[in-house]
Amino acid sequence: MKKRVSRLGVAFWLVLIAFFAWDWAASEPVNVRQEPPLIAAGSGKAPSGGHCASTF
Repeated sequence: MKKRVSRLGVAFWLVLIAFFAWDWAASEPVNVRQEPPLIAAGSGKAPSGGHCASTF
């Protein structure tokens, strides 16, 4: 039994791979030293980001 690959499926994967390649080439590298910790509970660090509702 042969599995037939549709043209739409091939086009989807080509577009997805092209998007990832473009994004990787156009983006600046992530500086992991400036990233916030995943879990900062009890670390003493003040939150730098916030929810848009917290501006009131």
